[in-house]
Amino acid sequence: MKNWKKIGIIVGIVVVVCAIVGFTVHESSKNVTTVQTGKVLRQDLSSTVSASGEIKPKTYVNIGANAFGKIVKLYVHEGDRVKKGQMLAQIENVQPGADVEANRASLEAAQTDSAAQEAALHTAQADLERANADLERAKLDYQRAEGLYAQALIAKQDYDAKKAAYDSAVAGVAQGKARIIQSRAQKESADRRIAQANANLVRARDVLNKTEYVAPFDGIVTNLPVREGETVVIGIQNAPGSTLMTLADMSVITAEVRVDETDIVNVHNGQAAGVTIDAMPKQTFHGVVTEIGNNAMVRSTGVSTSQSTAASQEAKDFKVVVTLTDPPENLRPGLSTTAKVTTSTKKAALTVPIQAITIRQRGDLQDKKADKKSVEAASPSATADPTKAKEELQGVFVVRSKKAQFVPVTTGISGVTDIEVLSGLGEGDDIVTGSYKVLRTLRNGTSVKVDNSAPKKESEEKS
Repeated sequence: MKNWKKIGIIVGIVVVVCAIVGFTVHESSKNVTTVQTGKVLRQDLSSTVSASGEIKPKTYVNIGANAFGKIVKLYVHEGDRVKKGQMLAQIENVQPGADVEANRASLEAAQTDSAAQEAALHTAQADLERANADLERAKLDYQRAEGLYAQALIAKQDYDAKKAAYDSAVAGVAQGKARIIQSRAQKESADRRIAQANANLVRARDVLNKTEYVAPFDGIVTNLPVREGETVVIGIQNAPGSTLMTLADMSVITAEVRVDETDIVNVHNGQAAGVTIDAMPKQTFHGVVTEIGNNAMVRSTGVSTSQSTAASQEAKDFKVVVTLTDPPENLRPGLSTTAKVTTSTKKAALTVPIQAITIRQRGDLQDKKADKKSVEAASPSATADPTKAKEELQGVFVVRSKKAQFVPVTTGISGVTDIEVLSGLGEGDDIVTGSYKVLRTLRNGTSVKVDNSAPKKESEEKS
């Protein structure tokens, strides 16, 4: 046989073998899924609840108008720091001042009348004492005259005169007692007029004092919606002209945020929180949860459910107040903020990436290629009970012998990117972490190929 024929035969055999090998590899690769994997690690884990809101001082007050009138003087500007008792604003007070003076004069007149009535009472008491003395003298004269007349030693005319004098003295005592009662009544009436005049004076002074506004505590004027010359009104909340200014005590600053109703059960007083402020990027301030609201608020309206007459299926939030422990001096009320409350922590927890956790039905974990008898033998309860076959299991896919094996797991607290695993896995296990599309459709027992290189963008794959 010629050499070229031998070479042709050898080349043909090589080509056939290569074709067979290529076909085998190609067919086998059809059932291999490319996945990304990660390790089960031990690390410190913190579970947090994030919520947004605004900066508010713990103590603030809207100083409203207590009287109707024109603002004649504003002593502060917005942003000023004030001390307790410092004058803030002055409303016109001509009429209230005149009322105070008139009532003061009425009080002084009533006090003078009371003094006069007290003097009259003393005079009446003196007159009564004199009348009692006259009565005593007249009584003695009458008794002597009565004895002498019985002995016929005096004339009847003298006896009658003594008797008349005695009767007059008795009447004089009665008259004196009546004058004392009258004087006491007039004195009590004068005292009542003093009390009335004093009450009117207190009322007038109160009206006058309400034309002057002083700071109830040390703080900062955070809002000043009025100007000198404007007229303020009383009794209309949040109406223009009814609020003079807002005074805030900036010594204690809080972040008032709204926490979703699904997270509020994990939030408790005393938990630490990290607070970020939109106006101060790349800075995190420390705080502590100091107040948790009891009433839910409808997210779209902000109205408490206790104030709503109809039930609502909308999402609800709860108010949570975080007190800052290290607030900066340049904070302003109303700044947008985000608080991350640390609800629980665990040291050296066994963790996996959150995206590795997936859900499968118990029936989907059976080997579909096996015959019915082997399936029933492997999992008789799942095949016998259709309801149990639809039971959802939480777990991860572990790479073992180049195959993805679904392992049910029990989870604990979750962090930002990782979640704690309480059972089912061991430290160092290789688990499937992506891609999302693969995890969604990956089946138990599927052959896998690990490729942890950076995933390509869709634009690059299309090109």
